[in-house]
Amino acid sequence: MTDSSTLSVDLPRATGRRCWAIAEGYLPGWSHGPEPELASHETLCVLNTGAAAADIALWLYFTDREPAGPYRFSVAARRTLHLRLGELSDPEPAPRETDFACLIQATHPIVVQHTRLDSRQAELGLLSTIAWSGD
Repeated sequence: MTDSSTLSVDLPRATGRRCWAIAEGYLPGWSHGPEPELASHETLCVLNTGAAAADIALWLYFTDREPAGPYRFSVAARRTLHLRLGELSDPEPAPRETDFACLIQATHPIVVQHTRLDSRQAELGLLSTIAWSGD
């Protein structure tokens, strides 16, 4: 157990990595239940503990075509962002009913978590996992 007197009272330095991968993704074409709360979705949960905003580029990879992207967004310093992949539109909408994977690159260290809600049945499924960091 850590002695609380040794813990820093200052905000932590930037935590995480600049490159992340999620090897599994799928956006169902339909949902069961009220929207937007129970709409099936994939979400990137991004944490930026650093003192500067992190500019992020995201690519979607597919089994049968070239990647889509980059999708660009930012996470302000010392903030979090939950980005639903089904809401991506530029440079193109994220496809539904298609297997995909993600590559995320950031200008500063971040932490990425992946969450899925699959509500195609009344007994919905929810999963969450930390992405793989590649740098």
